[in-house]
Amino acid sequence: MANGSGGGSYPGGSGGGIRMSNNINANNLNTDSSSSPVNVPKMDALIIPVTMEVPCDSRGQRMWWAFLASSMVTFFGGLFIILLWRTLKYLWTVCCHCGVKNKEAQKINGGGDTQADGACKPTDEKEENVAAEVGWMTSVKDWAGVMISAQTLTGRVLVVLVFALSIGALVIYFIDSSKSRTADSLIPIESCQNFYKDFTLQIDMAFNVFFLLYFGLRFIAANDKLWFWLEVNSVVDFFTVPPVFVSVYLNRSWLGLRFLRALRLIQFSEILQFLNILKTSNSIKLVNLCSIFISTWLTAAGFIHLVENSGDPWENFQNNQQLTYWECVYLLMVTMSTVGYGDVYAKTTLGRLFMVFFILGGLAMFASYVPEIIELIGNRKKYGGSYSAVSGRKHIVVCGHITLESVSNFLKDFLHKDRDDVNVEIVFLHNISPNLELEALFKRHFTQVEFYQGSVLNPHDLARVKIESADACLILANKYCADPDAEDASNIMRVISIKNYHPKIRIITQMLQYHNKAHLLNIPSWNWKEGDDAICLAELKLGFIAQSCLAPGLSTMLANLFSMRSFIKIEEDTWQKYYLEGVANEMYTEYLSSAFVGLSFPAVCELVFAKLKLLMIAIEYKSEKRESRSRKRILINPGNHVKIQEGTLGFFIASDAKEVKRAFFYCKACHDDITDPKRIKKCGCKRLEDEQPSTLSPKKKQRNGGMRNSPNSSPKLMRHDPLLIPGNEQIDNMDANVKKYDSTGMFHWCPAKDIEKVILTRSEAAMTVLSGHVVVCIFGDVKSALIGLRNLVMPLRASNFHYHELKHIVFVGSLEYLRREWETLHNFPKVSILPGTPLSRADLRAVNINLCDMCVILSANQNNIDDASLQDKECILASLNIKSMQFDDSIGVLQANSQGFTPPGMDRSSPDNSPVHGLLRQPSITTGANIPIITELVNDSNVQFLDQDDDDDPDTELYLTQPFACGTAFAVSVLDSLMSATYFNDNILTLIRTLVTGGATPELEALIAEENALRGGYSTPQTLANRDRCRVAQLALYDGPFADLGDGGCYGDLFCKALKTYNMLCFGIYRLRDAHLSTPSQCTKRYVITNPPYEFELVPTDLIFCLMQFDHNAGQSRASLSHSSHSSYSSSKKSSSVHSIPSTANRPNRTKTRDSREKQNATRMNRMGQEKKWFTDEPDNAYPRNIQIKPMSTHMANQINQYKSTSSLIPPIREVEDEC
Repeated sequence: MANGSGGGSYPGGSGGGIRMSNNINANNLNTDSSSSPVNVPKMDALIIPVTMEVPCDSRGQRMWWAFLASSMVTFFGGLFIILLWRTLKYLWTVCCHCGVKNKEAQKINGGGDTQADGACKPTDEKEENVAAEVGWMTSVKDWAGVMISAQTLTGRVLVVLVFALSIGALVIYFIDSSKSRTADSLIPIESCQNFYKDFTLQIDMAFNVFFLLYFGLRFIAANDKLWFWLEVNSVVDFFTVPPVFVSVYLNRSWLGLRFLRALRLIQFSEILQFLNILKTSNSIKLVNLCSIFISTWLTAAGFIHLVENSGDPWENFQNNQQLTYWECVYLLMVTMSTVGYGDVYAKTTLGRLFMVFFILGGLAMFASYVPEIIELIGNRKKYGGSYSAVSGRKHIVVCGHITLESVSNFLKDFLHKDRDDVNVEIVFLHNISPNLELEALFKRHFTQVEFYQGSVLNPHDLARVKIESADACLILANKYCADPDAEDASNIMRVISIKNYHPKIRIITQMLQYHNKAHLLNIPSWNWKEGDDAICLAELKLGFIAQSCLAPGLSTMLANLFSMRSFIKIEEDTWQKYYLEGVANEMYTEYLSSAFVGLSFPAVCELVFAKLKLLMIAIEYKSEKRESRSRKRILINPGNHVKIQEGTLGFFIASDAKEVKRAFFYCKACHDDITDPKRIKKCGCKRLEDEQPSTLSPKKKQRNGGMRNSPNSSPKLMRHDPLLIPGNEQIDNMDANVKKYDSTGMFHWCPAKDIEKVILTRSEAAMTVLSGHVVVCIFGDVKSALIGLRNLVMPLRASNFHYHELKHIVFVGSLEYLRREWETLHNFPKVSILPGTPLSRADLRAVNINLCDMCVILSANQNNIDDASLQDKECILASLNIKSMQFDDSIGVLQANSQGFTPPGMDRSSPDNSPVHGLLRQPSITTGANIPIITELVNDSNVQFLDQDDDDDPDTELYLTQPFACGTAFAVSVLDSLMSATYFNDNILTLIRTLVTGGATPELEALIAEENALRGGYSTPQTLANRDRCRVAQLALYDGPFADLGDGGCYGDLFCKALKTYNMLCFGIYRLRDAHLSTPSQCTKRYVITNPPYEFELVPTDLIFCLMQFDHNAGQSRASLSHSSHSSYSSSKKSSSVHSIPSTANRPNRTKTRDSREKQNATRMNRMGQEKKWFTDEPDNAYPRNIQIKPMSTHMANQINQYKSTSSLIPPIREVEDEC
């Protein structure tokens, strides 16, 4: 350099400086080689003038060109060699190609064969050598490729190590560039350093040796050497590795281009992918953008730091300025952002020239990268973390249909205060982030609720929510979807995914369609014995409605029992007061105290009700039969023959969980004289089994062995009545070859019928006598989703009803839709179809809508409408249409028997010793408002349109509205509470399903899954014993043995009397809405009172809900009655909802009835060959169906003739003659 020619008289001069470096290097080598301490003082004396603390440029000595030259020579030298090799290789290939052509020409000419053969030998040898050489090079190349690839563990470790060392070298550069200023206030871009004393230089040297070896591996593995030479990583190595070796040789350090190591940050996303940290596209893209932006920023800052601290070479490095590296970083940021404060700026020409071009690229990069980075960060999953399990606290995972409505309903019931202390954390998993309302709901329950965004179909997301340690997984279904089968398929896939990830997890899932439950049985790890449950909404919804046909209002009572409701106190004496007192009751389970061991079930039930103020309706019974397939079964009001065992689990109806503890703490010695049940607490006179697991715990491991009905588990219940065919006194023994029930013995069965044989035209229906039947108004078409009418018919055809007690079912709706449903209905007796529309009054009058026991209004088109308020328009219009109809009051309620029809009030005779009469006499129905109707709703808020005379607020909850309290409206949303109830106690679902479905069992579900239809079975003692199970009935108080209690008596006295005398378990009241008023009211609406207290006052018009034992003698006692097909009962229209207790006394007119029947037999035999054969469900040898009206007055005959259904010669409903 020009300014380096100051002579060699001082060590700082150009020549002296170089010589001193050589001397120092030589002395160092001698010191190392000889290891003699004698040379150390001489070396120290030589290096004193030039120390690490004295910058080399302070005396004008610069060696930057040597460092730069090493890099340039390496780069261009290697580039020249590669190009030269390629050129020679190309020329060699061309020459060889020409030689091959010459040989081919010589062979074609045919000359010199011998010479050609001799010449080919050495050529072949050379080719073999080349092939061997190529094979060796290929092996080395493959080995090098494996070493640097991320496909193997060694390759991944090496790649990650190289990246980490590159970042380490960059950190060393940061340290060197940030050293404190010297006494001359200069920043040492180039300084004299001793390699043996500078620790950072030694570490940097070790790093670069490793980089050199890795560069060699990459070079060997590269397919295209030229392209590899020009790669960014190769350029970084060229300008960082050689200068380090020059530094060791010259004992100088030059920061130079070491900042290029920052470009290695571009590979940061690749490294994270190799480590399986980045998996999503958004995360990869975000890391890519950030790494490119930061690496460019740091690299540009390093260049500005170099040129600004060095100065321009053509200015003799005099225009430099002192800037730290981080000041340069700050300068580049304000430059990219176009802010440019001016406090720091470039002074050198190189710096300013670089800034001109950097502004163009940096501004473009800043404007494009930064917004995209912010967008990715803003759009990243807010709920994308992982769940951290809390020690000592369980958690459940809830997935499926996660919306504000479904989550709020679930949390309201799951976290209800009546459940005692719920120490369970709820983890919601959904692939869509929650909206603001749902997010606010989660925040309100942040102590027990967490939300994570993901899908249960992704194993990674299942791992995030710790599904393997979860107590259970609950899957919610979209009850309002347009395609129920598709929704069920989605939930089944969720079950498969979860079970595949963790087979032992307990799953409770909602299903919309009953026939889709069969697909769950195909999952190998699905095991209902271990707590897996499928809550079929269609099965339970239609089952609830079916039970309301048998006992109006029961759907409301059961829905309130498994839903957690807070007690709302009302001081006014209104119907809401008594209704809400009952709503506060729920169903609980608790182990019975040892004080009850040995007592019969009715005795314990009476004691618990009278003393503990609890209502026990069932127990979990351990069968003593060794051959029993399931030891534990749920028995509902089993009877006197069942004795309480040690550790028996009882099912109670109470207002909260604390009250149920009385049954566990009760001690006869300590609590026998206590009158206040609140004082019954744990006593110290005996050792209580505190370790007994309570079913109130979040997860109950006490599993029910099967969903069997209670009588099946008792040996004494294995009995059957041979007289199963009603109305036939000539048969003394059961014909085992006649199939009357399905193969399980749980339902009445008949051979499959063709739909054409049960179709009634309007004229045929108008000429048919119908009374005490069930009218099902169904809206649907060819495209509508099937709602599963089988679930509605099965409870109405339960085998614990005698054949003559079955209500006839008439479907009114689209024939195209009913044809699609008929495959599941053709094995049930007493079913007819009237093609039409429920909105047609002519169709409704044709089926005697005013004489039905219940009118059910359903729709299969509800979920095809987007507007929620219009989803129930068809059901609401049909309901209002029926309520506005007017009827003739001259006939009133028909009473069908072998003597003809008698209006109510004309034949009020009944045995005095019969506790329940077969008919409930009411004023004749003259308006549709008095017709018993139950309407299915999808949208809860639409309940306000059903009753125009109520005062319900549109925002009132469904269970507080009058139609729901009266049992005239039912919404599927009330079944949401079953998810929580099933989780806390899986026996609750079994109990509800047993009460509602009429006795569906897992065996029956497996059979239906195989054949999609009921299979007939022979009447064996085992199947006949299945009839012996409880059913729900309604007890009238206006007459009979309970009449004295009906007028001002106490409910508790009625409870005890019915239980002692008839084994009937009362659990609620169905009371007239205006019964509390002192003035008479014409309103016939009733509401439900659940589990009233002992001292509750009764009124004569009350109907009592009770669990009634199977009546074996009902067939014999009613054998004298002919069972006409127009009436399900041999009584009035209410006979099917108010059941009879068996009575041994004969009816007063029994003799007349028998004589009349004999005359009818003779008449029938004379007309048998001429009369058209009408179809019936009863056997061929049953008694005649033709109804003969006995002589009556002319006035009465005129009144009857005015009504379409009272002709004495009207044939009954057409049914299959030999189906049973």
